[in-house]
Amino acid sequence: MGSVTATSPRLVPPTMPTPNAAPRLKVDKVSLHYKTPSGSTFTALQEVSFEVPDQQFAVLVGPSGCGKSSLLYLTAGLAEPSSGEIYVGGQQVDGPGADRGMVFQSYTLFPWLTVRQNIEFGLKRRGMPAAERKEIVEFYLNEVGLQRFADNYAKQLSGGMMQRVAIARALANDPQILLMDEPFGALDSQTRLQMQQLLLKVWEHSKKTVLFVTHDIDEAILLGDRIFVMGARPGRIKQVLDVPIERPRNLDMVMDADFIRMKREIFHLLHDDANAH
Repeated sequence: MGSVTATSPRLVPPTMPTPNAAPRLKVDKVSLHYKTPSGSTFTALQEVSFEVPDQQFAVLVGPSGCGKSSLLYLTAGLAEPSSGEIYVGGQQVDGPGADRGMVFQSYTLFPWLTVRQNIEFGLKRRGMPAAERKEIVEFYLNEVGLQRFADNYAKQLSGGMMQRVAIARALANDPQILLMDEPFGALDSQTRLQMQQLLLKVWEHSKKTVLFVTHDIDEAILLGDRIFVMGARPGRIKQVLDVPIERPRNLDMVMDADFIRMKREIFHLLHDDANAH
C-alpha cells in the first residue's frame, strides 16, 4: 500500500463500510435494574427496543438520568443488561469487542503516547504491518486536522484536540459501529460547534454507523439521521423521529424551518415527560 501525506489526502478512508441490509445495531427488550442501598430495586431502563440500520447516524437524546449513557455502555459490552439482548452485526454483545469503537466525554488518551501513537494503538495490538498502520494513521491525522501535532503528547493538547484524537483512534480501528457518549459535553461552546462540524465532515467520508448520546437538542438534530427521544424513570424510548434535513449539513441550518419545528417537537416531548414526574 502506498503512503498518504497531508498534501494529498484521500477522499475516502482506507476502509469503507459495505452497506448491509440487516440492522447494524439491534436492541431487543433491554432492561437494567439496580439494587439500592436500602435493598429496593431501581429500574434504569425498561424494555428498550430499537434498530439502527447500517451507515445511519442515530442519536439518543433525553434528560439527565434517563439511561442514555447506561444504554451506550451496555452496547459497548462494558455492562450487562438485566434482561434483553443487544446485537451488533448480527452477533449478540457479551462483552467489549473491536467491532465497537467508543468515544467518551472524558479524555481517554494514553498520556505516555503521542497523538500518532494513540491513533496507532489498536492497529499495533492487532499486529497490522507498519506500512499499513502508517497509511491509516496519516489518513486520520489529516481527517481531524492534527498533522502538525502528531508527535505531541496529551498534556500539550486542548480539550477539543484530545477529542479529535479520540475520534481518530476509534475510527482507525474500523469498528462496525461508533459509540459516542456526549463527547463534546465538556467543551466550551465555540469548541463544541467546531467539533460538531468536524464530526459531520468525518462522518460524511466514513459513513460509519453511529450511536451518539447527547442532552443537547440542537446537536441531536444537526448530527442525526434518526433521533430516539428517551423518557426518564424508568428509561425508555418515548418517540422515534427521522430528521428531514438534507446532507451535507452546516451550522446555518439551525435557522431552517424544519430544524426549528423539530427542535420545538423534541423540547415538548422532553418537557411533557419532566412534568409527568
